Amino acid sequence: MTVISIRRLGDPVLREPAKPVIDFDGELRTLVGDLRATLQDSQGAGLAAPQLGVGLRVFVWNPKLFEGDLDHLVNPVVDFPDEETQDGMEGCLSIPGVYLDTRRRMNVVAKGYTMKGDPVQVVGDGFLARCIQHETDHLDGVLFIDRLTPEQQERWLSTLREASWFDETVIAKIKRSPHQ
Repeated sequence: MTVISIRRLGDPVLREPAKPVIDFDGELRTLVGDLRATLQDSQGAGLAAPQLGVGLRVFVWNPKLFEGDLDHLVNPVVDFPDEETQDGMEGCLSIPGVYLDTRRRMNVVAKGYTMKGDPVQVVGDGFLARCIQHETDHLDGVLFIDRLTPEQQERWLSTLREASWFDETVIAKIKRSPHQ
């Protein structure tokens, strides 16, 4: 397991839809290990393969924050059992230091596979639901900032410009999430 540099806002890989995993092999297990190591090093809640520059539909979450033994999903498909929503602060390892109030669904059912190819289902609410939605958005080339209202987007751009790592030439165009 290797800690890998996390790609930041402006890197094109963050805006590309990831491809489904076809081979459940040693390379996939290495990727999941690298995602785990990088997430642990960064002390985040979740991390998707595109954030490491890998365009595959894989993400991990921090098992210390959630109950259960599973900490990753491959080729996830997300469904919402109801219309209930939640508002809460959200950040992203690819946009360090920026935390914004973001609306998400309260409950989620995510179906996918383990890195060994075994089918799994994760039912989550609250923070786990938020994390699964956030990481699945990454796999679709969507960032949490895309969920902001136009007014929030203007305030966000002001905050972002103050970040020490920000470079005006690489700002990504804000788009709307397909997961309304």
